[in-house]
Amino acid sequence: MEEKYIYIKSYGCQMNAYDSNRIKDLFTNKGYKITKDVSKANLTILNTCHIREKAVEKVYSDIGRIDKIKKNSDMKIVVAGCVAQAEGIEIKKRSPAVDFIVGPQSYHKLPEMVNESDKILNSDFLQNEKFKNLIYNSSKLSSEFLSIQEGCDKFCSFCVVPYTRGPEFSRPVEDIIIETKKYVANGVKEIILLGQNVNAYHGRNQNGKSKDLAYLINKISEIDAVKRIRYMTSHPIDMKDSLIEVHATNPKLMPFLHLPIQSGSDKILKKMNRKHTVKDYLKIIDKIRKIRPDIAISSDFIVGFPDESDNDFDETMKFIEKVNFVIAYSFIYSPRPGTPAQYKDNIDHGLKKARLSALQSLLTEQQKKYNKSFINKDMEVLFEKKGRHEDQYIGRTIYNQSVFTTSKEKILNKILKVKIKNSTNFALECQI
Repeated sequence: MEEKYIYIKSYGCQMNAYDSNRIKDLFTNKGYKITKDVSKANLTILNTCHIREKAVEKVYSDIGRIDKIKKNSDMKIVVAGCVAQAEGIEIKKRSPAVDFIVGPQSYHKLPEMVNESDKILNSDFLQNEKFKNLIYNSSKLSSEFLSIQEGCDKFCSFCVVPYTRGPEFSRPVEDIIIETKKYVANGVKEIILLGQNVNAYHGRNQNGKSKDLAYLINKISEIDAVKRIRYMTSHPIDMKDSLIEVHATNPKLMPFLHLPIQSGSDKILKKMNRKHTVKDYLKIIDKIRKIRPDIAISSDFIVGFPDESDNDFDETMKFIEKVNFVIAYSFIYSPRPGTPAQYKDNIDHGLKKARLSALQSLLTEQQKKYNKSFINKDMEVLFEKKGRHEDQYIGRTIYNQSVFTTSKEKILNKILKVKIKNSTNFALECQI
């Protein structure tokens, strides 16, 4: 029988990476082999992200490039993920080369879809059905993503997620424990719990009682083979005291918190419909730093949101100086079709770029200073993959910093105590 190959490209967030891994599992279970060479693929899947305009245009550009390869083969093209959900009809019109379109809650149906001859647009919200029909094979990494919560009920005015991923949905506790055990049986040491609002988790236990994220983290930590637990991405209004406390009481939960705020101006936060103030956010940071003083805090920022004045931007810069982030992700605002509030994009693009540059310079300076503070210190590192150079290995500290070293010994999937020798803006160099 002729071998069949699948090529998957994943755009955007960690949840897309998780979904892409599950799609791979669905098809390898049907006899497909994974290829990194798109020209070899019988099936090409683009698992898309709709958060920013550039990401969407990149998808259409990739479709055009892959179509040239497709014309000389029997390849089928699938567009999956959030762009498929938000712009399925537009994709059909704009890109006739696409054979199948499937939203992020329906991709478990892909194996049966690709056996059909007609184009299919499947954008149903079938979260519970999806997770029950997935296959969970570990990718044999030291660290594995695990989606525990999907969807969003927050309706931030800049965000399309409630419309592409649906309402908030939490998986049952027992299902997550079973999936975790499958991964650690293959050697995985770190579990990264994912959700659009992961700290809104409210899955039911075997007795049908709703349980929060703190409970789930403690449950997972009871599995001996799990050595590290992380979670992302959190929303400030769901940051319960029980979750803050588990950072002090559970040694397997890593001291790292990704807590997006988006702006340091209350006026802009209100326009964004974030449902919290700067003061609310700072209270959370104070609470968690009191019980875990070394915790590393990261965040997200949107620059140039409609009506953002110089004063609003200055407030954001002062806020960043006050909190002192170890890393943060920042983007220029771009209006997204389908978001609940279409504000007039009234900030000059040149001004947006200047503000972004100033904000990123400050954040980079904070990250650089933070990384430098670890030189000559001993740290525990989980080595996850090989680097580009000979005998080079890359891992992560408990604070989620990237670390690299060279070693003649095989150190993949080992947690080792190392000494930090040097630092860059974005990584640490260590000696074992």
